[in-house]
Amino acid sequence: MDLIETKIKDVKLLKPKVFGDSRGYFMETWREEFFRKNIFDKPLVQDNQSSSTIGVLRGLHYQTSHTQGKLVRVLSGKVFDVAVDLRKSSPTFGQYVGVELSDANKLQFWVPEGFAHGFYVMSEEAVFAYKCTDYYDPTSEHSIMWDDPTLDIAWPVIKGVKINLSEKDLNRATSFKDAVYFE
Repeated sequence: MDLIETKIKDVKLLKPKVFGDSRGYFMETWREEFFRKNIFDKPLVQDNQSSSTIGVLRGLHYQTSHTQGKLVRVLSGKVFDVAVDLRKSSPTFGQYVGVELSDANKLQFWVPEGFAHGFYVMSEEAVFAYKCTDYYDPTSEHSIMWDDPTLDIAWPVIKGVKINLSEKDLNRATSFKDAVYFE
């Protein structure tokens, strides 16, 4: 697996080695030894999967206790995936990395603990999967507005496609300046 650095030191892209022929392909998506040595040294304890249609935007979510690092990838379709640094002591506090993940490019995205995470679906449908370093805890979950002007995320919104948000993201997300941060 190739490790690709991003503009934020702790956020990584991973490009698997894909072996293909006329029958299809094979790739390794997880090897504990590689991840513990090169990316993070914690166990992954929960796998999640979602299916969303074009225009769905999920996020920007994070937990203040039971913080989650997430290893994310797209099984089918295409999304724009975002990680926002919420660590006040970080030189990249308030900055984000945005990447396109798809079944075609087979990239994986490492979103460390201390980051908000979200994604926007750019294909008719997308199946999104991720592994987490801690369990989901709804009592410590927070959400930042996807279109917060301070963050100024360059979402590749498709012209003529309405953004589709959950009730939680629509009505309970806060501004970046009112968010709860990590030290």
